[in-house]
Amino acid sequence: MTAETNITRMDAFTYRDLIKDGNVVMLIPVGAIEQHGAHMPLGVDALLSTKMAELTAEKMGGALVGPSIEFGYKSQQRSGGGAHIIGTFGFDADTMIGTVRTLVREFHRHGVHNLVFVNGHYENYQFIYEGVDLALRDLSGEPRIPQVMMMSYWDFVTPQVIETLYPEGFPGWDVEHGGVMETSIMLEFFPDLVHLEKLIDHPAAELPLYDILPAVPQLTPASGCLSSGKASTPEKGRILTDSIVEGMSAAIRGVFTA
Repeated sequence: MTAETNITRMDAFTYRDLIKDGNVVMLIPVGAIEQHGAHMPLGVDALLSTKMAELTAEKMGGALVGPSIEFGYKSQQRSGGGAHIIGTFGFDADTMIGTVRTLVREFHRHGVHNLVFVNGHYENYQFIYEGVDLALRDLSGEPRIPQVMMMSYWDFVTPQVIETLYPEGFPGWDVEHGGVMETSIMLEFFPDLVHLEKLIDHPAAELPLYDILPAVPQLTPASGCLSSGKASTPEKGRILTDSIVEGMSAAIRGVFTA
């Protein structure tokens, strides 16, 4: 049986014992509540960032997973369909930044100094970065300040895997919203939450090279997705996951064991 890595499923005494030497690596998933078409639930980004963090912690051995940030920054039309689509909850930048800033400071207070934010929502990244930067400024006078990595899990899908799984061409991670990657990994780990019979198949969205506010709804496909997940399979989900977990664990080890 695999040892528990997620601290939200531990009692406080076990948690304190695991972090007492101050050198544990803590992975913090960051997701969103966002529509992913008719075939997947609103919680895809939080589910997948948490799963990738947990699998990476298991592979590393000794790493832990902190509480997931289950909400995310506003969905943008060119990468998430847009905040105008009902079912998406968009949080302001200061909410995201403040949450990340607080978590860095709280883990520092606990004595955890090696942190990794694992992003699962395209629009979150710069606000995670800002929250970390401000927290480190807050702690600049401390005897030991945290070292913090920030990563989006899809960046660890290798070019070889992309070439294999997207033989007709890769649309880009921004346009992959609700497409093959997310649908395949959901099929691998959360099959009961995926309903392929409801999937709306269409070509990848052709969006302008600029943003418009208020959003122009007709620019987003009626599915809410920016590419089709029709070619998704659990097997592709496993291939994608293996690439992600291998790449993330290697990168984290490279920073925190150097």
